[in-house]
Amino acid sequence: MLSSIAKAPKARRTLVFASAMHVWSDLFFALPIPLLILIQEDMGLSYTEVGLLRSVFGGASAVLQIPAGVLAETFGEFWLLLLGNVWVGAGLIAMALSPVFIVLLVSCFLGGLGGGMQHPLASSMVSRAYDDRGRSTAVGTVNFAGDLGKIAAPVIVAAAIALSYGWRSTFWLVGATGIVFTLLTTLTRRSVDAGRPAGQPGGDAVEAGGAVNLRPFIALSFVGFVDSTTRGAALVFLPFVMDDKGMQTSTITAMLALLFAGGAAGKYVCGLLGERYSAVSLIWVTKGMTALLLALTLAAPPIAMAPLMIVLGIGLNGTSSVLYATVADVIPVRRRARLYGFYYTTNEGGAIISPICYGLVADIFSLSATVGLMVAVTAAILPASLSLRGHRASPSAR
Repeated sequence: MLSSIAKAPKARRTLVFASAMHVWSDLFFALPIPLLILIQEDMGLSYTEVGLLRSVFGGASAVLQIPAGVLAETFGEFWLLLLGNVWVGAGLIAMALSPVFIVLLVSCFLGGLGGGMQHPLASSMVSRAYDDRGRSTAVGTVNFAGDLGKIAAPVIVAAAIALSYGWRSTFWLVGATGIVFTLLTTLTRRSVDAGRPAGQPGGDAVEAGGAVNLRPFIALSFVGFVDSTTRGAALVFLPFVMDDKGMQTSTITAMLALLFAGGAAGKYVCGLLGERYSAVSLIWVTKGMTALLLALTLAAPPIAMAPLMIVLGIGLNGTSSVLYATVADVIPVRRRARLYGFYYTTNEGGAIISPICYGLVADIFSLSATVGLMVAVTAAILPASLSLRGHRASPSAR
């Protein structure tokens, strides 16, 4: 009883630390999204080049996810998470200083590499801290925290536009502020319970069996990959869909804020629901909703976009909390950081290819064709998820 009481504040500190790092990481990676239209106008880019920028910046984070997971098994996650955020912040500053497209593209890649630290290490740290109970809720909470950063991104952009700041100044200021915050966070090391190195044996039920159940893990990775293709492409091209409706840049940034707010709510709520309902049930609800609402974005008038963005955000992002928590059910504690690295790498594969592929479709055909393809790909997740039947997102139910 006493050990359980003593563990509670340590687990909460772990959750708070991982969540704070996730807020900044997702703010960094969401910041370019509402600025893509300004970057396109400033540099005279095509839709394919716009998609390439997004793919390279977000996709570069996949490169170091597996190495970061392996390193965490020896050194733990605390310093690696801090290093990742400083790295990406410096990348934003480099992007702000880029004079031409090719230099901007290289800066996107180099800066994006630091993002590989965040997702596998934070998920490993938090799932280990709450391994005995409440794992789905805890993982959903740290996942939700990242969307607070995404919500902040369009708000910051709107303020920058109101103050006549360009996209370069916005990148520079956010990058520098994030670096300062992260460096100050190093002072909290003694009060943050970073947990034992991820490679040390733990006591979860899966580890007692001595093996990783690869079949559901592979299925989860595939579903996560396809889900990421929709999420990555939607964030890039929905602003252009709204631009075609005659909506102003300030209004579009407000719509993105609502989309991210809905996504944050979806991640948190689906994390809670994962304690009671099966992963398949939640996937069908969230991804069915996403496919329907993506189709509606083409026909909806500007006045209807606000409520549509909120509900679309729930469906677009809610699935991820279910999948992240379910991964921990089939991975032993001692290999969780490493295999979370594999899982997030496959997810980032979808984020890498989708903006480029959908950008080509938009250039060759139209934005409407791009959205129609998103709807079809999203609907394909539903039958694919049936292979996950029998696996719940919460170990506490076992």
